[in-house]
Amino acid sequence: MASWSDEYWTSRDGLNLHYRDYSGSADRPPVICLHGLTRNARDFETLADRLAGDWRVIAPDFRGRGLSDPDPNSMNYLPATYAADVLQMIDELAIDRAVFIGTSLGGIVTMIVAGFANQRIAGALLNDVGPELDTVGLERIRSYVGKPLAFKDWDEAAKAFATKYGEVHPAYGHEEWLRYARRVGRETGKGIELDYDLAIVDPFDQLYSEPRANAWPLYLALSGRPVTILRGANSDLLPADLAERMREAIPGAELAIVPNVGHAPDFDEPESIAAVERLLARVLER
Repeated sequence: MASWSDEYWTSRDGLNLHYRDYSGSADRPPVICLHGLTRNARDFETLADRLAGDWRVIAPDFRGRGLSDPDPNSMNYLPATYAADVLQMIDELAIDRAVFIGTSLGGIVTMIVAGFANQRIAGALLNDVGPELDTVGLERIRSYVGKPLAFKDWDEAAKAFATKYGEVHPAYGHEEWLRYARRVGRETGKGIELDYDLAIVDPFDQLYSEPRANAWPLYLALSGRPVTILRGANSDLLPADLAERMREAIPGAELAIVPNVGHAPDFDEPESIAAVERLLARVLER
């Protein structure tokens, strides 16, 4: 596994926020990897291992996840807040432009960054998310987010996740579910618990209930740069017809499908890694 340093920045409201920094060429824009709602920087270990050295990879933990501080005001757990945190981070790192790879919530944050500062984006991959969200997927996410879980050990956690989320990754065996458990969990005095502040659920209904804001202008702000839409073939959050409309809306955008995966591809699949590499090759061509 590629080495990284654990680094921190302070948000404008005083939170200590963490990112993993994998070293890479200073002649290329860094790759910023933004995780999903209940996830953290560890989601990108495989991808960073592939890219580090050639590309600098920066994987932050959103506030309330991983090694970042929780927010005492849970109603701040909003995509716009995370986008402001990310922009502050790249300002402090003096990064003019970066390639953004965003999974689910991380893709929403990427679109918000594009809407407010698209000059900072050298290219973007949206992983199983778009400017519209399917209510089936939202209801599934709402059914588990913010609910506490505790397991006696990693093996028990892996078996529980396999039972609960087996339809998302039907090809996973026990070793893959162990890896999954170690990415989403942490060891505590109670055993293995989820590695996020359960209060992130508090603004969920307000944010995702109808009517939702029109996010198409944010997506279209990515026009003029390399864009990849990555979709799990079995996704319940990014319908196939929406992914196709996204491809058509931005000239030159690529739609890549990861077979036999739901929401969301985890960059351990050859198809998702290949999609990232094609995107980065297009960035270098510009």
